[in-house]
Amino acid sequence: MRHEDLTPPTSRPGPRRRPVFAAAALAGVCLTAAGCGGDGGQSPGAAPAASSSPSPARSSAPAPTGSPSASASASASTKPLPRGPLTGRTVVIDPGHNPGNVDHTREINAQVDMGNGRKECDTTGTSTNSGYAEARFTLDVSRRLRTLLEAQGAKVLLTQDGDRPFGPCVDERARIGNKAQADAVVSVHADGSATGNRGFHVILPAAVNGDGADTAKIVAPSRELGVRIAGNFVRVTGSAPSNYIGDNTGLDTRDDLGGLNLSTVPKVFIECGNMRDPKDAALLTSADWRQKAALGIAEGIGSYLKR
Repeated sequence: MRHEDLTPPTSRPGPRRRPVFAAAALAGVCLTAAGCGGDGGQSPGAAPAASSSPSPARSSAPAPTGSPSASASASASTKPLPRGPLTGRTVVIDPGHNPGNVDHTREINAQVDMGNGRKECDTTGTSTNSGYAEARFTLDVSRRLRTLLEAQGAKVLLTQDGDRPFGPCVDERARIGNKAQADAVVSVHADGSATGNRGFHVILPAAVNGDGADTAKIVAPSRELGVRIAGNFVRVTGSAPSNYIGDNTGLDTRDDLGGLNLSTVPKVFIECGNMRDPKDAALLTSADWRQKAALGIAEGIGSYLKR
C-alpha cells in the first residue's frame, strides 16, 4: 500500500489461497443488503517505499508549506448537477498521494499528527514494475468516480485534483471531509505488495480515542460503507478479495492511518489491487478496468447512501 500515512502493520497473515466462496459471499452483500442491488499500509512483502525516511521522534515542526493546516480546501465541480437519487448528498473522494509528491520529498517527509501519534505528511505511493504510478491510478479512478456520482446528483469534492504541488498531508485529507460534513469519504489507493499477492481490500477505521482522535461515532457506519463497497466491487469488477490481507473477507481494520483516525464522518480506504503483481497490474493499467473499479465503488457508495 505504501501510501498516504502508512507504516507496516505489526502483524499480517501470510499469503493464503482465496476460496471461491469468499468472493461469492461479498458479492452476496448486494443481494441481501437493503438498497444495494443495481443502485448504481504497506503490505507484507512490499517493496521499499518510493519515498520514505525513518520516522523521527515526535517534533513540533511546522506544517509543510503547500499543505495548509488552518483551512482545508478541496476541488469541487462548478457545473450544475442533475437531480437524482443522490441529490443533497456530499461525497469526498480522496485520491491517494499526488503525482507531484516525487518532487517534494522534504515536504512530504515532514511529520504531522495522525490522531494517536505522528508520521510523514504523505508518501509518493507505489507503482507497477513498468512505472505506472499509483498517484496516476488513484487520480484517474477518482475522476471517473466523481463523474458517476455527479450523474446521480451527488455533490463531489476531491481532496486534490492534480491542482496542487504536493499532498495534501494526511491530517488535511481528514479535515477536508470533516469540513464538508461529508455523508461518505472514500480514499482510493492501490497496494505495493509482493508478487503473488492479489486482490482488493477495504480498510475500515478501528476504535481510536485520545490524542485528538475519536472514531467512536464513525466505526459502525464506516464498516457499513466498506461492506457495501466491497460487495459491489466484487460484483462489478469480478476481482476477488485480497489473498494476503483480511482473511479473504476483503476487509481490514486499522488504527495507524491518520486519514481514518482524524475523520469525524464515515470513511474508508480501498486498495483496488496490487501494483507489484503482474496479473493485478494488467488490470490496474487498463482504462476499461479502471472504469469498472470506479463503477463498483460508486455503486457501493450509492447503496450506502440510499439505505
